[in-house]
Amino acid sequence: MDVIWGSIAKLYGEYGASLTHLSLIAYDPNTKTAVIRTSLATVNLVRASLASIVSIAGKEAAVHVLAVSGTIKGLSYKSKNCFR
Repeated sequence: MDVIWGSIAKLYGEYGASLTHLSLIAYDPNTKTAVIRTSLATVNLVRASLASIVSIAGKEAAVHVLAVSGTIKGLSYKSKNCFR
């Protein structure tokens, strides 16, 4: 979450980052899959910030968006990996 928050703040500043209301819902370390929550108005800001992440803890990394949904229940239908 620190990397995501830092990426958003770098691109859009602290004010832009505060508009996202970003929070971590779930994380599976085995599949390295996370579910994050953001406000509907800032989905595109967060997606752009995720795409700009190139390293995590000094190691090369790439972040991919698997699915976007309006509800957690809808997301579970789109991506079974997030909750298993």
